Amino acid sequence: MTFSTRHRARAFGLALALAGVIALPLAAQHAQVDLDALYKIKQQGFQDSQVMDIMSYLTDVHGPRLTGSRNIAKAGEWATQEMTKWGLVNVTMEPWGPFGRGWDNERTVIHVVSPQPFPIIGYSKAWAPGTNGAVNAQVILAPIESEADFATFKGKLKNKLVFISPARDVEARWQPLARRFTADELEVMSMESDRSPRGAFRRSAFNREFIQQRNAFYRSEGALALIDAGRGDGGTVFVGGGGSRDPKTPPTVPEVTVAIEHYGRIVRMLEKNIPVTLELDIKNTFRDDSLDAFNVIGEIPGTDKADELVMLGGHFDSWHAGTGATDNAAGSAVMMEAMRILKASGLKMRRTVRIGLWSGEEQGLLGSRAYVKEHFGDSQTMQLEPEHAKLSAYFNVDNGTGAIRGVYLQGNEMVAPIFSAWMQPFRNVGMTTLSINDTGGTDHLAFDAVGLPGFQFIQDPVEYSTRTHHSNMDVYERIQASDMMQNTVIVATFVYHAANRDELIPRKPLPKPQAPRTPPNER
Repeated sequence: MTFSTRHRARAFGLALALAGVIALPLAAQHAQVDLDALYKIKQQGFQDSQVMDIMSYLTDVHGPRLTGSRNIAKAGEWATQEMTKWGLVNVTMEPWGPFGRGWDNERTVIHVVSPQPFPIIGYSKAWAPGTNGAVNAQVILAPIESEADFATFKGKLKNKLVFISPARDVEARWQPLARRFTADELEVMSMESDRSPRGAFRRSAFNREFIQQRNAFYRSEGALALIDAGRGDGGTVFVGGGGSRDPKTPPTVPEVTVAIEHYGRIVRMLEKNIPVTLELDIKNTFRDDSLDAFNVIGEIPGTDKADELVMLGGHFDSWHAGTGATDNAAGSAVMMEAMRILKASGLKMRRTVRIGLWSGEEQGLLGSRAYVKEHFGDSQTMQLEPEHAKLSAYFNVDNGTGAIRGVYLQGNEMVAPIFSAWMQPFRNVGMTTLSINDTGGTDHLAFDAVGLPGFQFIQDPVEYSTRTHHSNMDVYERIQASDMMQNTVIVATFVYHAANRDELIPRKPLPKPQAPRTPPNER
């Protein structure tokens, strides 16, 4: 533990010690805060913290964790072994599916051969094929942005490495990459905003259809590989999926995303009519032995209300260019550590506490949706399972490494006074905000879709959207240890109080059945 981390822990301990003399708001006095339990959780969460060791195993040893890859299987085996050692019960890698074929990237070498050699920062897209050995070929710039562009490049792409996006300018970054929420930003978040439906999914579906049409043209014209610059700069490369997970889909060509600085250099040479030759050597392996995926599940049994549940979780999978640190080993490690803290503290909990670490989140919340459908209810029919009546709440972490600043209530106004009371001891460390608004894009939505109380914590953004989210920079070094320890204590405290509350967490009215839809390839 560094000096700054020790200092943060001591300050946090003082804040919790002072919490014993803080009067709770009148509206929240029925939500008791067990300060003795809080002290035991704090001791485990700071003095005996294992969260960064868990982080290192999930990233350095078993990262990245693309769903269907060998790495995520090994990570799941490690996580189940650890939680079993801690004394959790019913620990398992629960299968769900079908997800699709497995995919592993084993080698990516990209460099310019002529007019002068230099290495390229770049990564294969997931589920794209490899090159079957090293390929040397000339580069052609052929961005196709509408159907009218097909005629322009007809007959020009055979045996070429095709740059498929225009070059773009890279501006200096005048603002810092990392930041915390300001008081004004948190105030805005606490106000109810427009929650009317958006049309983003329809636009996304249209874009996917055109991309498939465009890529089919590139293949039919004999392109050897498709190369784009994606977004990001400064050596940060954001990489997602390319090929299909469906083993019945016809073969495609390799797809690669490279750093904009290298992409731009090559484009500028091509614009000067200087031929550029590139070498690609990419080895990707598909596995069709099983099309299923898994979620990691484990429990701490309750006492007099053991048939009722409190759940916590986050997605276990990641993209593959980095090691999946902030997205979302951070959330998985916080939730695993919260379970370890609750078990090691010896605290008794009336309800059973269950962790869920989900796969397939990056492809459309697939793992958590499959789990909810199996255990709680079908969002398309609203036919409910018996366990639906027994779940009190689900708590999710999936916004990176930043400190927890509050909770998104997902429109559930009835929980505001309860959470306000539970937050009171943490106000001195910045957890001050309850946002009535929805927040999208992660696994609590699977629970909310069948009328279960599902909540996502508000976290400081730090570098999540600027540097790490789905990028090659999503690695252990971007994790803030002091924030992670603080988050484990907060999560463990919320789960403990939810597990020991006399009543279940209040619920919104049941939603109407949802129309089925094809999830986007990545969120």
